[in-house]
Amino acid sequence: MVTFEAGLHECGSTLQMTPDSLVYSTSLNYNPTPASNPVILRTNPAVIPIECLYPRKDNVSSKAIKPTWVPFSSTLSAEERLDFSLHLMNDDWSAERPSNGFQLGEVMHIQADVSTGNHVALRLFVDSCVATLSPDRDSSPRYAVIDFNGCLVDGRLDDTTSAFISPRPRQDSLQFMVDVFRFAGDARNLIYITCHLKVTAAEQAPDALNKACSFNKAGNIWSPVEGTRDICRCCETGNCGLAGQSRRVNPLDRWSGRRFQRDVASRHGDSSLREAQADVVVGPLFITDAYWGSRNLVEDQMEVGKAASPGAEETPGLVLGLSLVAAAIGLASVTLTICFIYKNRSRAMAGAVM
Repeated sequence: MVTFEAGLHECGSTLQMTPDSLVYSTSLNYNPTPASNPVILRTNPAVIPIECLYPRKDNVSSKAIKPTWVPFSSTLSAEERLDFSLHLMNDDWSAERPSNGFQLGEVMHIQADVSTGNHVALRLFVDSCVATLSPDRDSSPRYAVIDFNGCLVDGRLDDTTSAFISPRPRQDSLQFMVDVFRFAGDARNLIYITCHLKVTAAEQAPDALNKACSFNKAGNIWSPVEGTRDICRCCETGNCGLAGQSRRVNPLDRWSGRRFQRDVASRHGDSSLREAQADVVVGPLFITDAYWGSRNLVEDQMEVGKAASPGAEETPGLVLGLSLVAAAIGLASVTLTICFIYKNRSRAMAGAVM
C-alpha cells in the first residue's frame, strides 16, 4: 500500500464549482519501469482520475467552523436532513427485537437514534411520547409516557419501573424502558407510540427544555441522564417551558413492527427548526394478557379432549351415572374380598383349636 498526501491546490489540481458542490480534480499517473529484467515489463501504465467533492453549504473541515457572528454548532444544515428513528430492542440492547408482541408484566426496551451525517456533534432528546390506539397521536384515548420536555412521567406511577438508561450509548442515541400496558376496556389490545425527537449541539448543556429525566422511587426525586438535578424540578409541576412548547397529555389517560417518521416541517416555520426535530411512530404493538393466554391454553386442551371423545358433551348425565355405577361395583368387590378373607381365617383358627 502506498499513501499519497497532497493539498487540494497541489499536484496540478483544478477546481470546478457546481450549484451544490466544490469539485477538485487531478490525475495519478503510473509509469512502470523494468524490475529485475530490463528487457521485459509485467505491468501496464495507467492514469487514474481523482475527484474530491465537497458540499458548498456544509462544514468541510474536521473541526467545527465558529464565525464570530453566530456559533456554527447552533446552525444545522438545511441541505441534509437528520434521520430520526425509534427501535424496539431486545433485553440486553444488543439487537433490534424481532417481534412486536408483548405480554403484560414484560418491559419494552425502546431506543431513539438520529443519524447526524455531516453535522457537528449533536445530542438527542425525547421531548415527549404518547400512546394511542392509532398512528394519530392526537386521537383519543391517549396516554403520556414522556412529557414536559423529557420527563418520563410513566415512571412516576407506583406500579411501574419505567426509566431512561444512563449513561447513553452515544450522544446521538437515547434508550428508555417502559413497563408494558394496554388500554383498559379495548378489545384490540394494541397501541402505537409516537415520540417527538429533537437534537441540540452536544456541547450545549442540558436544561429544562432539553433533558432526559427519570423518577427515582428510592430517593423520591427526579434524576437526569446528564446535567444538574435542578433541570428536572419542573417534572413534578409540569411547568418546564413557555406555553405551547410542551405537548401535554393527561398521564392518567393510558398509551415495532412497522416504523415510519413524519417530518414536522408544517408545524414550524424556521428551516433549522424543521431539521432539528421530528415525530416518529413505532407500532402497532400487540399486547396480550398472560392470564387470558393461559386460560385460552386450558380451553384449547379441553376442546382437544372433546374432539377425542365425541358425544360426551351431549350426555353428561350418562357419563356421571356410569361413573357412579363403576364406583359402586368397585366398592362391592372390596367388601366381598374382605368377607371372604375373614371367613377363611376363622375356619383356620377353629381347626387349630380342635
